Amino acid sequence: MPCSLWRPCALLLSVLPGTAVAGPAAEPAIAPATVAVLAATCVSCHGPGGHSSTDIPSIAGQSESRLRARLLAFRNGTAPDATIMTRLMKGYDEAQIAALARWFAQER
Repeated sequence: MPCSLWRPCALLLSVLPGTAVAGPAAEPAIAPATVAVLAATCVSCHGPGGHSSTDIPSIAGQSESRLRARLLAFRNGTAPDATIMTRLMKGYDEAQIAALARWFAQER
């Protein structure tokens, strides 16, 4: 549906059942199967589903906003307690980081 005024159209679509809005400010959607592949690299250290049985912190069930902020801090090199995570997160973009935070925030 073409719309020259994005905000009014987005508002209208947001209240219509069964519609989704992806606009200029929206993050690109990442397919669940792709997120599962990305998450597989995390579980090698953080345990199945993000539940660690070692000294490495569990990441499952933490708040999405906390996980996202933490992953961004690793990527940006601003987490003073980071070890290998700073190097690992350099390879992820904003959408992938958001998807991983959402993935691990859900209890599995």
